[in-house]
Amino acid sequence: MAFDTVGGVLHAEQVSLEEIARRFGTPCYVYSRAAIEANYARFAAALAGRHSLIAYSVKANSNLAVLGLMARLGAGFDIVSGGERARVLAAGGDPRKVVFSGVGKSEAEIEQALRAGILCLNLESEAELERVDAIAARLGVRAPVAFRVNPDVDAKTHPYISTGLKDNKFGVAYADAERIYQAAARRKAIDVVGVGCHIGSQMTGAGPFVDAAARILALAERLARAGIPLAHIDLGGGFGIRYKDEAPAPVGEFLDGALGVLAGRKEMLIVDPGRAIVGDAGLLLTRIEYVKPGETKNFVVVDAAMNDLIRPALYGAWHELRQVRQAESNAVAGVYDVVGPICESADFLARERKLDARPGGLLALMSAGAYGMVMSSNYNTRPRPAEVMVSGGAATLVRERETVAQLFAAERLLP
Repeated sequence: MAFDTVGGVLHAEQVSLEEIARRFGTPCYVYSRAAIEANYARFAAALAGRHSLIAYSVKANSNLAVLGLMARLGAGFDIVSGGERARVLAAGGDPRKVVFSGVGKSEAEIEQALRAGILCLNLESEAELERVDAIAARLGVRAPVAFRVNPDVDAKTHPYISTGLKDNKFGVAYADAERIYQAAARRKAIDVVGVGCHIGSQMTGAGPFVDAAARILALAERLARAGIPLAHIDLGGGFGIRYKDEAPAPVGEFLDGALGVLAGRKEMLIVDPGRAIVGDAGLLLTRIEYVKPGETKNFVVVDAAMNDLIRPALYGAWHELRQVRQAESNAVAGVYDVVGPICESADFLARERKLDARPGGLLALMSAGAYGMVMSSNYNTRPRPAEVMVSGGAATLVRERETVAQLFAAERLLP
């Protein structure tokens, strides 16, 4: 296992979290290389023998060490900004395996992507088609495009991360898709290469994913009959992981269902997992500052906060909380809310957890490898935490802790 208790102390692979705290300080994100590789291997095994591309969703965790590991494993990348494109290239990613999604691509981002020679731009509106066509014509190239089509399938997930319904901002309407594709195919600077969808994140059942695949295939077949053959079908990501008591379907169940729908098709199949590769491969390590009994609630105040991990405050998300040392001396057993130093009542990381708490004790918030560091901020002028990658018995600093001076280095006083 990536994170096991050995000799009464929680370890990341073969390195104790107490050692990591001593070497790198807290709060600190800790990732297991073995867990990332094992999660990727599950997708590779499920797609073995099929013309496919695993396009890692960079927004889940964009640390260069993670991206570099993905590139070495043979992954492609699903990006949603010019900054993510730059990260992928800096990490050694192949631009010909990059799919650029997102509803608000700027002119500069589109031009940079076309100059880099990426695999595909996933367009999300007719207005974006107009923009891409004009930029490609100016550059004297043909822009490889697909449209993200909204299949109106309920992913049955949190409303903030559901993306495939009619009232979501993403994609073009399914009913309009064929007309939009025909309009795109007539443009000289546009090369229609695929179709895509993404119905939501943290899906635990394969049914909606397979239903969306069937609707996208039906559209692809209509486009082929209209003289618009496609090179790839991108079914997106959203594969869920276990945070509390979820029972997500195995990756193979999602992909076997989709492959069954696409049986006999020659198009390359693209999937865009992010959380399913890095989510349970990371944790947030934090140290207790104070134990604060209250009249109606007891609190543990830690050195991590909502600026470090915003998911609990933003989504009401639940992360398993584990004590790094099982038998804490001088600890006070109780039920606590775990909160941070931020001046907001929403600044909590866990609520009503049984702990043996003492100042200086270490806690680990599990399954924090996705949408953790990437969503962090500097609210209250708090430097963002360090990031550490563990591989066997070696722990490597893959992002230095920010300093306060760095936070205002780009600012200027008025004369």
